[in-house]
Amino acid sequence: MTARHDVAQLRSFAIAACAAAGLDSEKARSVAEVLLEGDLMGHDTHGLALLTPYLDALQSGDMRASGEPEVISATAVAQTWDGRKLPGPWLVRRAIARAEAASADAGIGVVSIGRCHHIGCLAAYGPPVAAAGRMLLLTCSDPATGSVAPWGGTRRIYTPNPLAAAWPTPEGPVLIDVSMSITTNGMTARKRVEGGLFAHEVLLDAEGRPTRDPNAFWADGTLMPLGGVEAGHKGFALGLLIEVLTSALAGHGRAEAPTGWGASVLVMVIDPSRFGGTAAFLRETGWMAQAVHANPPRPGGEAPRLPGERAMARRAEALARGVALHPAIPPALAKLAQRFELALPEAV
Repeated sequence: MTARHDVAQLRSFAIAACAAAGLDSEKARSVAEVLLEGDLMGHDTHGLALLTPYLDALQSGDMRASGEPEVISATAVAQTWDGRKLPGPWLVRRAIARAEAASADAGIGVVSIGRCHHIGCLAAYGPPVAAAGRMLLLTCSDPATGSVAPWGGTRRIYTPNPLAAAWPTPEGPVLIDVSMSITTNGMTARKRVEGGLFAHEVLLDAEGRPTRDPNAFWADGTLMPLGGVEAGHKGFALGLLIEVLTSALAGHGRAEAPTGWGASVLVMVIDPSRFGGTAAFLRETGWMAQAVHANPPRPGGEAPRLPGERAMARRAEALARGVALHPAIPPALAKLAQRFELALPEAV
Protein backbone atom coordinates (compact mmCIF):
# COMPACT_ATOMS: atom_id res chain seq x y z
CA MET A 1 0.00 0.00 0.00
CA THR A 2 1.36 3.42 -0.99
CA ALA A 3 2.17 5.66 1.96
CA ARG A 4 0.50 9.05 1.85
CA HIS A 5 1.14 12.25 3.78
CA ASP A 6 -1.33 14.82 5.00
CA VAL A 7 -1.03 17.92 2.81
CA ALA A 8 -1.58 20.44 5.63
CA GLN A 9 1.09 18.79 7.78
CA LEU A 10 3.57 18.77 4.91
CA ARG A 11 2.85 22.43 4.21
CA SER A 12 3.38 23.37 7.85
CA PHE A 13 6.61 21.37 8.00
CA ALA A 14 8.00 22.95 4.83
CA ILE A 15 7.10 26.45 6.05
CA ALA A 16 8.76 25.77 9.40
CA ALA A 17 11.91 24.46 7.71
CA CYS A 18 12.11 27.54 5.49
CA ALA A 19 11.61 29.82 8.48
CA ALA A 20 14.25 27.97 10.48
CA ALA A 21 16.66 28.46 7.55
CA GLY A 22 16.14 32.22 7.71
CA LEU A 23 13.20 33.15 5.46
CA ASP A 24 10.54 35.55 6.70
CA SER A 25 6.96 34.32 6.90
CA GLU A 26 5.86 35.48 3.42
CA LYS A 27 8.89 34.06 1.65
CA ALA A 28 8.77 30.82 3.66
CA ARG A 29 5.11 30.30 2.78
CA SER A 30 5.67 31.01 -0.92
CA VAL A 31 8.58 28.59 -1.20
CA ALA A 32 6.82 25.84 0.77
CA GLU A 33 3.49 26.15 -1.03
CA VAL A 34 4.93 26.25 -4.55
CA LEU A 35 7.19 23.26 -3.94
CA LEU A 36 4.35 21.27 -2.37
CA GLU A 37 2.11 22.09 -5.35
CA GLY A 38 4.66 20.36 -7.57
CA ASP A 39 4.16 17.11 -5.63
CA LEU A 40 0.38 17.51 -5.54
CA MET A 41 0.30 17.83 -9.32
CA GLY A 42 2.68 14.93 -9.94
CA HIS A 43 5.76 16.96 -10.91
CA ASP A 44 7.79 15.43 -8.10
CA THR A 45 11.26 16.27 -9.45
CA HIS A 46 10.30 19.92 -8.89
CA GLY A 47 8.39 19.55 -5.62
CA LEU A 48 9.65 18.99 -2.09
CA ALA A 49 12.65 17.20 -3.59
CA LEU A 50 13.99 20.74 -4.06
CA LEU A 51 13.47 21.82 -0.45
CA THR A 52 16.86 20.62 0.78
CA PRO A 53 18.78 22.13 -2.18
CA TYR A 54 16.93 25.42 -1.66
CA LEU A 55 17.80 25.56 2.03
CA ASP A 56 21.38 24.56 1.27
CA ALA A 57 21.50 27.49 -1.17
CA LEU A 58 20.30 29.79 1.61
CA GLN A 59 23.04 28.50 3.88
CA SER A 60 25.75 28.99 1.24
CA GLY A 61 24.52 32.47 0.32
CA ASP A 62 23.59 31.51 -3.25
CA MET A 63 19.97 32.33 -2.37
CA ARG A 64 19.31 35.56 -0.46
CA ALA A 65 17.01 35.36 2.52
CA SER A 66 15.93 38.98 2.81
CA GLY A 67 15.36 42.09 0.75
CA GLU A 68 13.26 43.27 -2.18
CA PRO A 69 13.80 43.06 -5.93
CA GLU A 70 15.18 46.16 -7.59
CA VAL A 71 12.91 47.69 -10.24
CA ILE A 72 15.16 48.38 -13.25
CA SER A 73 12.49 49.85 -15.51
CA ALA A 74 8.73 50.30 -15.39
CA THR A 75 5.81 51.30 -17.56
CA ALA A 76 2.08 50.93 -17.00
CA VAL A 77 2.25 47.48 -18.61
CA ALA A 78 5.79 46.13 -18.18
CA GLN A 79 8.42 46.04 -15.46
CA THR A 80 11.93 44.61 -15.29
CA TRP A 81 13.34 43.48 -11.94
CA ASP A 82 16.74 42.53 -10.65
CA GLY A 83 15.72 39.60 -8.47
CA ARG A 84 18.96 39.80 -6.45
CA LYS A 85 18.91 35.98 -6.06
CA LEU A 86 15.88 36.15 -3.77
CA PRO A 87 13.69 33.02 -3.52
CA GLY A 88 12.19 32.26 -6.91
CA PRO A 89 8.68 31.18 -5.84
CA TRP A 90 8.25 34.38 -3.83
CA LEU A 91 9.51 36.56 -6.70
CA VAL A 92 7.28 34.85 -9.27
CA ARG A 93 4.20 35.17 -7.07
CA ARG A 94 4.97 38.85 -6.61
CA ALA A 95 5.48 39.25 -10.36
CA ILE A 96 2.17 37.53 -11.13
CA ALA A 97 0.35 39.86 -8.73
CA ARG A 98 1.96 42.88 -10.42
CA ALA A 99 1.13 41.57 -13.90
CA GLU A 100 -2.46 40.83 -12.90
CA ALA A 101 -2.91 44.37 -11.64
CA ALA A 102 -1.54 45.79 -14.90
CA SER A 103 -3.73 43.46 -16.99
CA ALA A 104 -6.85 44.71 -15.22
CA ASP A 105 -6.17 48.17 -16.65
CA ALA A 106 -4.33 47.52 -19.90
CA GLY A 107 -5.40 43.97 -20.77
CA ILE A 108 -1.87 42.68 -20.36
CA GLY A 109 0.85 42.85 -17.72
CA VAL A 110 4.45 41.68 -18.04
CA VAL A 111 7.30 41.33 -15.55
CA SER A 112 10.82 40.33 -16.60
CA ILE A 113 13.13 39.12 -13.82
CA GLY A 114 16.89 38.76 -14.01
CA ARG A 115 19.00 37.16 -11.29
CA CYS A 116 16.07 35.26 -9.83
CA HIS A 117 16.74 32.07 -7.90
CA HIS A 118 15.18 28.77 -9.06
CA ILE A 119 11.38 28.98 -9.36
CA GLY A 120 10.27 25.34 -8.91
CA CYS A 121 7.44 23.77 -10.89
CA LEU A 122 6.05 26.24 -13.41
CA ALA A 123 2.65 24.51 -13.61
CA ALA A 124 2.10 25.27 -9.92
CA TYR A 125 1.56 28.97 -10.63
CA GLY A 126 -1.22 28.56 -13.18
CA PRO A 127 -4.41 27.43 -11.41
CA PRO A 128 -5.03 30.61 -9.36
CA VAL A 129 -4.61 32.80 -12.44
CA ALA A 130 -6.99 30.66 -14.51
CA ALA A 131 -9.47 30.56 -11.61
CA ALA A 132 -9.53 34.37 -11.72
CA GLY A 133 -10.50 34.25 -15.40
CA ARG A 134 -7.10 35.30 -16.73
CA MET A 135 -4.37 33.71 -18.82
CA LEU A 136 -0.80 33.17 -17.62
CA LEU A 137 2.35 32.73 -19.69
CA LEU A 138 5.47 31.87 -17.68
CA THR A 139 8.89 30.85 -18.89
CA CYS A 140 12.43 30.67 -17.53
CA SER A 141 16.01 29.67 -18.23
CA ASP A 142 19.14 29.34 -16.08
CA PRO A 143 21.92 31.47 -17.61
CA ALA A 144 24.57 29.94 -15.33
CA THR A 145 24.41 26.47 -16.83
CA GLY A 146 23.74 24.53 -20.03
CA SER A 147 22.20 21.16 -20.82
CA VAL A 148 21.05 21.25 -24.45
CA ALA A 149 23.23 21.42 -27.55
CA PRO A 150 22.18 23.37 -30.63
CA TRP A 151 20.57 21.31 -33.38
CA GLY A 152 23.39 19.43 -35.10
CA GLY A 153 25.87 20.24 -32.31
CA THR A 154 27.41 18.30 -29.43
CA ARG A 155 28.14 20.90 -26.73
CA ARG A 156 25.68 22.42 -24.26
CA ILE A 157 24.58 26.01 -24.65
CA TYR A 158 21.27 26.40 -22.78
CA THR A 159 18.94 24.74 -20.27
CA PRO A 160 15.66 22.82 -20.87
CA ASN A 161 13.87 26.21 -20.92
CA PRO A 162 10.30 25.34 -19.93
CA LEU A 163 7.25 27.24 -21.08
CA ALA A 164 4.10 27.17 -18.97
CA ALA A 165 0.65 28.54 -19.67
CA ALA A 166 -2.74 28.47 -17.99
CA TRP A 167 -6.18 29.63 -19.04
CA PRO A 168 -9.79 28.96 -18.05
CA THR A 169 -12.40 26.90 -19.85
CA PRO A 170 -15.96 26.13 -18.71
CA GLU A 171 -14.68 22.59 -17.94
CA GLY A 172 -11.69 23.64 -15.83
CA PRO A 173 -8.24 25.09 -16.43
CA VAL A 174 -5.83 24.16 -19.17
CA LEU A 175 -2.30 23.89 -17.74
CA ILE A 176 0.76 23.56 -19.95
CA ASP A 177 4.31 23.01 -18.64
CA VAL A 178 6.61 21.86 -21.41
CA SER A 179 10.40 21.90 -21.60
CA MET A 180 12.13 22.60 -24.89
CA SER A 181 14.18 19.44 -24.33
CA ILE A 182 12.75 15.90 -24.33
CA THR A 183 13.69 15.33 -20.70
CA THR A 184 15.01 17.51 -17.89
CA ASN A 185 18.10 17.80 -15.72
CA GLY A 186 16.14 16.64 -12.67
CA MET A 187 14.73 13.53 -14.33
CA THR A 188 18.14 12.65 -15.76
CA ALA A 189 19.70 12.93 -12.31
CA ARG A 190 16.96 10.75 -10.81
CA LYS A 191 17.42 8.08 -13.49
CA ARG A 192 21.14 8.05 -12.79
CA VAL A 193 20.65 7.62 -9.04
CA GLU A 194 18.08 4.87 -9.57
CA GLY A 195 20.35 3.07 -12.03
CA GLY A 196 17.78 2.89 -14.80
CA LEU A 197 17.63 3.74 -18.49
CA PHE A 198 15.16 6.02 -20.22
CA ALA A 199 12.45 4.29 -22.23
CA HIS A 200 13.56 6.17 -25.35
CA GLU A 201 16.68 7.88 -26.64
CA VAL A 202 16.40 11.31 -25.07
CA LEU A 203 20.09 12.18 -24.70
CA LEU A 204 23.14 12.55 -26.89
CA ASP A 205 26.52 11.26 -25.75
CA ALA A 206 29.67 13.38 -26.09
CA GLU A 207 30.04 12.35 -29.75
CA GLY A 208 26.44 13.24 -30.57
CA ARG A 209 25.04 9.71 -30.66
CA PRO A 210 21.51 9.18 -29.31
CA THR A 211 21.37 7.21 -26.06
CA ARG A 212 19.02 6.09 -23.28
CA ASP A 213 21.78 6.05 -20.66
CA PRO A 214 21.56 8.94 -18.15
CA ASN A 215 25.24 8.48 -17.28
CA ALA A 216 26.12 9.86 -20.70
CA PHE A 217 24.96 13.27 -19.55
CA TRP A 218 27.72 13.36 -16.92
CA ALA A 219 30.29 12.36 -19.51
CA ASP A 220 29.86 15.54 -21.60
CA GLY A 221 26.57 14.42 -23.11
CA THR A 222 23.56 16.64 -23.71
CA LEU A 223 19.77 16.62 -23.48
CA MET A 224 18.13 16.30 -26.88
CA PRO A 225 15.92 19.21 -27.94
CA LEU A 226 12.19 18.58 -28.05
CA GLY A 227 11.51 16.65 -31.26
CA GLY A 228 14.53 14.38 -30.92
CA VAL A 229 16.60 13.12 -33.80
CA GLU A 230 13.93 13.66 -36.45
CA ALA A 231 12.51 17.06 -35.48
CA GLY A 232 14.83 18.52 -32.84
CA HIS A 233 15.37 21.64 -34.94
CA LYS A 234 11.90 22.72 -33.82
CA GLY A 235 12.62 22.26 -30.12
CA PHE A 236 16.00 23.97 -30.48
CA ALA A 237 14.37 26.99 -32.16
CA LEU A 238 11.79 27.22 -29.38
CA GLY A 239 14.58 27.01 -26.80
CA LEU A 240 16.27 29.97 -28.45
CA LEU A 241 13.00 31.88 -28.25
CA ILE A 242 12.86 31.21 -24.50
CA GLU A 243 16.41 32.54 -24.13
CA VAL A 244 15.34 35.80 -25.76
CA LEU A 245 12.14 36.10 -23.74
CA THR A 246 14.00 35.52 -20.46
CA SER A 247 17.65 36.55 -20.27
CA ALA A 248 17.70 38.92 -23.24
CA LEU A 249 14.63 40.88 -22.11
CA ALA A 250 15.82 40.93 -18.49
CA GLY A 251 19.18 42.31 -19.60
CA HIS A 252 21.17 39.70 -17.70
CA GLY A 253 22.17 36.29 -18.99
CA ARG A 254 24.86 34.05 -20.39
CA ALA A 255 26.97 36.87 -21.78
CA GLU A 256 27.71 37.91 -18.17
CA ALA A 257 28.88 34.36 -17.30
CA PRO A 258 26.93 34.22 -14.02
CA THR A 259 27.57 31.53 -11.44
CA GLY A 260 25.40 29.66 -8.95
CA TRP A 261 21.83 28.45 -9.30
CA GLY A 262 19.32 30.86 -10.73
CA ALA A 263 16.82 31.83 -13.37
CA SER A 264 15.87 34.48 -15.87
CA VAL A 265 12.08 34.69 -15.87
CA LEU A 266 9.25 36.19 -17.92
CA VAL A 267 5.76 36.49 -16.44
CA MET A 268 2.82 37.61 -18.60
CA VAL A 269 -0.82 37.85 -17.57
CA ILE A 270 -3.58 38.49 -20.11
CA ASP A 271 -7.11 39.54 -19.17
CA PRO A 272 -9.57 38.24 -21.82
CA SER A 273 -12.19 40.77 -20.72
CA ARG A 274 -9.99 43.50 -22.26
CA PHE A 275 -9.81 41.71 -25.61
CA GLY A 276 -12.77 39.92 -27.25
CA GLY A 277 -14.58 39.63 -23.92
CA THR A 278 -14.73 36.94 -21.25
CA ALA A 279 -17.87 35.30 -22.62
CA ALA A 280 -16.40 34.97 -26.11
CA PHE A 281 -13.11 33.68 -24.67
CA LEU A 282 -14.85 30.97 -22.68
CA ARG A 283 -17.03 30.08 -25.66
CA GLU A 284 -13.93 29.40 -27.72
CA THR A 285 -11.95 27.59 -25.02
CA GLY A 286 -15.08 25.61 -24.15
CA TRP A 287 -15.59 24.57 -27.76
CA MET A 288 -12.03 23.26 -27.94
CA ALA A 289 -12.33 21.46 -24.62
CA GLN A 290 -15.46 19.67 -25.80
CA ALA A 291 -13.84 18.82 -29.13
CA VAL A 292 -10.90 17.25 -27.32
CA HIS A 293 -13.09 15.22 -24.99
CA ALA A 294 -15.36 14.06 -27.82
CA ASN A 295 -12.45 12.96 -30.02
CA PRO A 296 -12.38 9.17 -30.50
CA PRO A 297 -9.30 7.55 -28.92
CA ARG A 298 -6.78 5.44 -30.80
CA PRO A 299 -7.40 1.67 -30.61
CA GLY A 300 -6.43 0.53 -27.14
CA GLY A 301 -5.49 4.03 -26.07
CA GLU A 302 -6.82 6.40 -23.41
CA ALA A 303 -9.39 9.05 -24.22
CA PRO A 304 -7.89 12.41 -25.23
CA ARG A 305 -7.62 14.95 -22.42
CA LEU A 306 -6.72 18.58 -21.99
CA PRO A 307 -3.25 19.46 -20.69
CA GLY A 308 -3.41 19.74 -16.92
CA GLU A 309 -6.44 17.51 -16.37
CA ARG A 310 -4.36 14.67 -14.96
CA ALA A 311 -2.39 17.07 -12.77
CA MET A 312 -5.56 18.61 -11.34
CA ALA A 313 -7.05 15.14 -10.74
CA ARG A 314 -3.90 14.11 -8.88
CA ARG A 315 -4.07 17.31 -6.86
CA ALA A 316 -7.69 16.70 -5.87
CA GLU A 317 -6.89 13.13 -4.84
CA ALA A 318 -3.88 14.28 -2.81
CA LEU A 319 -5.95 16.89 -0.98
CA ALA A 320 -8.59 14.27 -0.19
CA ARG A 321 -6.41 11.25 0.64
CA GLY A 322 -2.92 12.64 1.23
CA VAL A 323 -0.05 12.98 -1.21
CA ALA A 324 2.09 10.01 -2.25
CA LEU A 325 5.67 11.30 -2.22
CA HIS A 326 8.46 9.91 -4.35
CA PRO A 327 10.45 7.40 -2.26
CA ALA A 328 13.50 9.66 -2.18
CA ILE A 329 11.64 12.57 -0.55
CA PRO A 330 10.67 11.28 2.96
CA PRO A 331 14.30 10.44 3.89
CA ALA A 332 15.36 13.94 2.78
CA LEU A 333 12.59 15.49 4.88
CA ALA A 334 13.70 13.38 7.84
CA LYS A 335 17.19 14.86 7.58
CA LEU A 336 15.70 18.36 7.51
CA ALA A 337 13.61 17.55 10.58
CA GLN A 338 16.78 16.55 12.42
CA ARG A 339 18.73 19.53 11.08
CA PHE A 340 16.16 22.09 12.26
CA GLU A 341 14.75 20.12 15.22
CA LEU A 342 11.28 19.85 13.73
CA ALA A 343 8.59 17.20 14.08
CA LEU A 344 8.49 15.07 10.94
CA PRO A 345 5.02 14.59 9.39
CA GLU A 346 4.01 10.95 9.62
CA ALA A 347 2.48 8.94 6.81
CA VAL A 348 -1.30 8.57 6.99
